[in-house]
Amino acid sequence: MRIIIDTDIAIDFLRGDKTVENILSKLWENNITNISILSVYELFAGMKKNEKEDTLNFINASTVEPVSLKIAEYGGEFFKKYRKTGITLTTVDCLIMATAYLKKYKIFTGNIKHYPEKELIYYP
Repeated sequence: MRIIIDTDIAIDFLRGDKTVENILSKLWENNITNISILSVYELFAGMKKNEKEDTLNFINASTVEPVSLKIAEYGGEFFKKYRKTGITLTTVDCLIMATAYLKKYKIFTGNIKHYPEKELIYYP
């Protein structure tokens, strides 16, 4: 099983959440962690001045997943599917969910409401 780390978990780690640190340490030991290029964008967009080095170290500890044409297609389908049911998801969350779905990853997130495809959620 491989894991894609959601942005909120990355932020928790970077801000010193010990529980998240312990979980990610074990995942990194097994070399099963990924992060979406979109989470990289979100991290840089919200990064504090003194967090650049730690943020880069965090990103480099995982495999960065790009957004492919197929991921974009599936992300759009997820958006439409859930919007029809009254659930509006962000573009980034739809694309992370599509990445996990297509690559058979689990999503490590604290925001499970953002990912209605519950079989994709990683529960440590």
